[in-house]
Amino acid sequence: MTKTSTAAKAPTARERLLSAANELFYAEGVQTVGIDRIIEHAGVAKASLYNTFGGKEQLIRAYLDSRHAKLTERLLRGVNGADNPRDRLLAVFDAQAELFTEQDYHGCAFVAASAEAKHGSAIEEASDAYRAWVRALFTGLARDAGAPDPEALARRLHLLYDGGGVSARMDRDPSVGAVAREAAAILVDAALQPRS
Repeated sequence: MTKTSTAAKAPTARERLLSAANELFYAEGVQTVGIDRIIEHAGVAKASLYNTFGGKEQLIRAYLDSRHAKLTERLLRGVNGADNPRDRLLAVFDAQAELFTEQDYHGCAFVAASAEAKHGSAIEEASDAYRAWVRALFTGLARDAGAPDPEALARRLHLLYDGGGVSARMDRDPSVGAVAREAAAILVDAALQPRS
């Protein structure tokens, strides 16, 4: 292996900062963790943070955007692996339930970050974008399944999705994923029942 190929594989300052942010912000909170800890954990110069992200709020936004991308990938992998439209709706809850069993599960990063975010901040924008994506996912899947009112079903499922995440975190009970999926199945089946 040449020296050039080894250097090419080393993580960039941006990647190291984002990795440190993901680890520390998710475990301890975006307001609790200061930029000095992120910089130290990432092993970069302070100027790297400001040159790359501009400041802490932009780093938090990048952290949330990266979480959004990972969750999107996880949820879509589950949805795409399901056999039929009904199961695609429930696959969202299966994918969420997998998160609950991870040892380092600390709840929804967007709920935690937005709890102390200022109105109109980049943090609020990232959280709103994530929530809109989840609602659109549920709406599209409900429409594909033939729900007569896909928006109403999506709203109910989104509420259940949010509640499952909060319950899994607050009660430290990963089994809530199965309960959320069971409740989702009841809602889906009721919505898809032929009307007489």
